[in-house]
Amino acid sequence: MTEIQSNSNAQGIHDREVEQIFGETGLLSSSIPGYRPRAAQIEMAKSIALAIEGQSTLLAEAGTGTGKTYAYLIPALLWGGKTIVSTGTKNLQDQLYLRDIPTIKKVLKAPVSVALLKGRGNYLCHFHLERTLQNGRLTSREDVGYLRDISRFIKTTMSGDKSELARVPETAPVWNLVTSTKDTCMGSECQYYQDCFVMKARKEAQQADVVVVNHHLFFADLALKDTGIAELLPSANTVIFDEAHQLPETATLFFGDAVSTSQILELCRDSLAEGLSHARDGAEWAKIVAPVERAARDLRLAFPQDSIRLSLAQIAPSSPFFEHLEALKDSLEDLIATLEKQAERAETIEQCRVRAIDLHSSLEDWRELDPNSKEAKGKPDCVLWVEAYSSSLQLHKTPLSIAPIFNKQREGMPRAWIFASATMAVKNDFSHYVSQMGLWDEPAKTWPSPFNYQDQGLLYVPENMPQPNSWEYTDAVVDAALPLIEAAGGRTFILCTTNKAVKHCAERLRDEFEKRGLAFPLFVQGDAGRTELLDRFRAAGNGVLIGSQSFWEGVDVRGDALSLVVIDKLPFAPPDDPVLAARIEAMEKKGLNGFVHHQLPEAIINLKQGAGRLIRDETDRGVLMICDPRLISKPYGKRIWQSLPPFSRTREQAVAIQFFSHLTVPASVG
Repeated sequence: MTEIQSNSNAQGIHDREVEQIFGETGLLSSSIPGYRPRAAQIEMAKSIALAIEGQSTLLAEAGTGTGKTYAYLIPALLWGGKTIVSTGTKNLQDQLYLRDIPTIKKVLKAPVSVALLKGRGNYLCHFHLERTLQNGRLTSREDVGYLRDISRFIKTTMSGDKSELARVPETAPVWNLVTSTKDTCMGSECQYYQDCFVMKARKEAQQADVVVVNHHLFFADLALKDTGIAELLPSANTVIFDEAHQLPETATLFFGDAVSTSQILELCRDSLAEGLSHARDGAEWAKIVAPVERAARDLRLAFPQDSIRLSLAQIAPSSPFFEHLEALKDSLEDLIATLEKQAERAETIEQCRVRAIDLHSSLEDWRELDPNSKEAKGKPDCVLWVEAYSSSLQLHKTPLSIAPIFNKQREGMPRAWIFASATMAVKNDFSHYVSQMGLWDEPAKTWPSPFNYQDQGLLYVPENMPQPNSWEYTDAVVDAALPLIEAAGGRTFILCTTNKAVKHCAERLRDEFEKRGLAFPLFVQGDAGRTELLDRFRAAGNGVLIGSQSFWEGVDVRGDALSLVVIDKLPFAPPDDPVLAARIEAMEKKGLNGFVHHQLPEAIINLKQGAGRLIRDETDRGVLMICDPRLISKPYGKRIWQSLPPFSRTREQAVAIQFFSHLTVPASVG
């Protein structure tokens, strides 16, 4: 039998099995209450089964409501061999591990073992917890209470995963003192090595049939070789990326390099503490550390602004930045020399030495290479840039394209690579995503959403809006949105493109709600964590939530609790972004148009994500209000709205308000 025949036979068997599982009288229908067969889900599952069978690559875009999670999980559990599933966020990772995979395992009676693997910062460290308890360096009463909770938790937890201890917020500073980093882990030298939660999680992942990770972890490991994926990948038969549209940004983050003044100050603190503890007589530690700290602080102060992003080319040659950078490298060399002399006196001093050498080499690498030099051969083109925060400065080295680096990672043993998302294409055209990831000539398929967008949703673009760059624009957005918020009885997301707009919208709406006697609870990004804000929004039933980028995707609010999504502006990346500017320059050198080939498709994919918050199931109805007049006035506007779900469209406020007549709006006037 030829290979083609055997493949088609295997696919025929898989197709029949997929039909039996997903069909009208299939396993899912008889086991999961409320499950309804969807043609797009069945076809998607068949295509994924074929890619897994042939150990090939597939780009799979499926509209909201297709049920893509089951469409990739079922073929993976049945035919995927050792499978790595990578998701966009830790929340989605937990949802897959705790809910979706156990459901499918039960339905299929599949005897597969499953492991959850997160970055080491998510796991408690016995060594660092003990050290923190001994040091008593905590300043706030709150942190002391949290530490008590953590001490109790470590005695009962099997996984050491901090997400299990909901009482201590994920953002609490105390976590940094009781978890390890690659730099501060003692490895097999540690007295707690046998009980280490990170090692335990990695061991379980090695032995499991299915391992659930997230994109940050996947790419951090490929770049840093620290998170266990490097050991997992060679044995994996199938790799599935859910929320695959996030990969270009995540991979860029990790395939680049960054070094910050706060890392250097942390090293100084640790070197001083370890030196005084284990080698007090070996050096004048305070005198050795002081010049490094001073140079790091001076480097930050070279930029008086509170928050700024500049490419190397934008930093004036006369700037004190360059002088302070050299001073930092020199003083770091002196610290390294001292640490080298004392390293054998304690493992922790040796650790500081290794960290200092890594930081020094990152600073040395932060320079432009002559493209014709031997050194530059085989290295990706990068852009060098700085980012200043209120108390630290980061030096970034970012590749202009991750395609060659990612393709190198995909070489080697044949395996299936599945890229799944609701938003990879622009009007069914995958070329932007393909060129970012280097997935040329790989098959790409789209399955439409089963929702009836024409009846369920309305796209409303208000008339007479000012230009988006005008000073009064955010006020005009609030003024245009208020009548609809009132008609919808709250139940609104306002998605902004900047944090400044979030703040301004919140101030205006607080005033307006008070003036008009509207009792809609207001939830503002930053007032609490994302999960908590969403829970409160759902529970309120008539809330208004204002958020920026983190609320544009991965947020699922079904039913009437969300009936209006207001988007202030088309989400174009800020034009002063140094990485964007360098990418556009590189594209234009090749004769491409940076706006048409990069900025526009990026904005469309982002907008599709934001628009996707509105209709989450077959019974949802609502209005998507995009305030930006460029959607109508610019030639590219048509390409944008044609890439959105096929909502009915209007420019008339009265038509948009009428759309809410199905809602039973509670009395909101106080």
